[in-house]
Amino acid sequence: MKELSVTDSTQPNNTVALTQEHWGRWKNREEIAERMIAIIGRLYRENDVVVSVYGRSLVNMSVIQILKAHRRVRMIAGDLSVVDTMPILEALAECGKLTSCEVDLGKLARAAGETGTAAKELLSAALAVLPAQSERAEPKDVVLYGFGRIGRILARLIIEQAGLGRGLRLRAIVVRKSSEGDLQKRASLLRRDSVHGSFQGTISVDEENEAIIANGNYIKVIYAGSPSEVDYTVYGIKDALLIDNTGKWRDVEGLSVHLTCPGIKRVILTAPSKGEMKNVVYGVNHTDIIDSDQIISAASCTTNAITPILKVIHDKFTVLNGHVETVHSFTNDQNLTDNYHKADRRGRAATLNMVITETGAAKAVAKALPALKGKLTGNSVRVPTPNVSLAILNLNLETETTREEINEYIRQISVYSNLQGQIDYTNSSEVVSSDFIGSRSAGVFDAQATIVSGNHATLYVWYDNEVGYSCQVLRIVEQMAGVQYPHFPLETVSA
Repeated sequence: MKELSVTDSTQPNNTVALTQEHWGRWKNREEIAERMIAIIGRLYRENDVVVSVYGRSLVNMSVIQILKAHRRVRMIAGDLSVVDTMPILEALAECGKLTSCEVDLGKLARAAGETGTAAKELLSAALAVLPAQSERAEPKDVVLYGFGRIGRILARLIIEQAGLGRGLRLRAIVVRKSSEGDLQKRASLLRRDSVHGSFQGTISVDEENEAIIANGNYIKVIYAGSPSEVDYTVYGIKDALLIDNTGKWRDVEGLSVHLTCPGIKRVILTAPSKGEMKNVVYGVNHTDIIDSDQIISAASCTTNAITPILKVIHDKFTVLNGHVETVHSFTNDQNLTDNYHKADRRGRAATLNMVITETGAAKAVAKALPALKGKLTGNSVRVPTPNVSLAILNLNLETETTREEINEYIRQISVYSNLQGQIDYTNSSEVVSSDFIGSRSAGVFDAQATIVSGNHATLYVWYDNEVGYSCQVLRIVEQMAGVQYPHFPLETVSA
C-alpha cells in the first residue's frame, strides 16, 4: 500500500498538479480510514482487542479522528500514516483467536519499517506471549456516589467503554434529591457539558423506575441523604466498587460507612485522603494496592499530574528539593461573585480574579513517592478558566543536565515506557490551555517551555484537571476490579 510522492515543486506551472495530488492522497487516506473503522470495531466487540496508535485508542473514532491520531505522532515519533498502519491492522484481523489486549499499530508499523519485518511475522512474535483465550468474565459493578464534575466525566468514560464492558459496568449513581424534575436535570447535565461538549451517544430517562439509560446502559438513580440509607442488593448490585466523588468524607472512618451497605465491596475516593489511607497515583505506586485494601484514595488532579514527571526526573537526575506552583482553573468551591467564604481569598469572584491559595499536592507527592518526602513546597493560583491547569516544577537536581537532555528523556518516556498513559509530550510553541481539554494523560510535558541552568530545571506540565484525572481514577478502578489488558508491543524503556 503506497502513496505517490508530491510532484517536484521545482517544475513550472505545477499548481494544478500539486492540488490534484494532495487531494488524491487525502481521499486515499480517508478511504483507508473508513475500512479501518470496520476492522477496529469488529476486533473490539468480538475479541476484546483495543487498537491504538502510540497509546491513543482508535475504538469508536471517526475517519477524521483516526487521521488526526496518526498526524499527532509526528510530534513525538516522526511521520505516520494510515498507509503504514493498515497492513498491521489487516494482519491483526487475520490472527484468529485473540484474547483481551491492546495492540499499538503505530509502534508495530514503525518497527516493521525499521526492521523490514513483514506485518504477520511481527504480530506473531509480539502476541506469542498472550495467554490462552478464556471465557469473558462478567463486568464488575460500579456505583458513583455523587454526580458532580468528576462523577459525570467518570460516567461518560465508563459508558464509553461499555461496548463490551472493559470489565466495568456502571450500575447506579447516588445523589440527594434536590427538587421536582431532578432526574431530567441530572440526565441533561450528563448529556451536555459546557467544557467537554455533548455526550457521544443517546440518553433517555425512565421516570417511573428513576433511571438513566445511556447507550443502552441502565443506570439506577438512587436518592439518599447518607450512605447508610442504601441497600444496593435491592437493585441487583453486588460486590460493587463505589467511587465517592463528594469529598465529604476523606478518612477511613468516614468512608467506611459505605462498606456497611449491602452490595459494596471496595471504595475509591476522588480526593486527597486524610490519615493513613493509601494515596495512589496510577503508574507510580498502583502496585501498592493489595487485595485486602478496601478503601483507596486517588489523590488529587495536581498530584496525579506532577508525580509521574517527578518520578522519572528523580530516577535519572535525583531531585534535591524544589517548589511546585500550579496555575489552576477555578472550581466549584469558589464564589462566582464576591461573597462570604470560610477560606482565605476564595470568596472573591472566581471568573474575575487570580486567587492565591494553598495546595497540598506538593506534600501529597510523598505519599506516592516517598523518596521526595520533605523536599517539595507548593502553592496555587486559581485563574479565570473553567478547565485545564498548569504545574510549574522548579527543581534543584543532584546532576547537571541540559534542556535537550531532559526533553529527549521525557519524550522517550512518553512514547516507549510503561508511563505513556500518564506522561504525554508536546513540542509545539503555539499550544495554550484550551488545546488540552479532553487530554486523557495525567499530565502533558511542554518541551518548548523547559528551562535548564546547570543543576536547576524548570519544567511545565499541562493537565486537564477533570478528564485527565478521571482517567487516572478509572485506571485504579480497573486494577481493583481485576481488569488487566496486556499491551503490545512491550515497552522498551523502563520508568
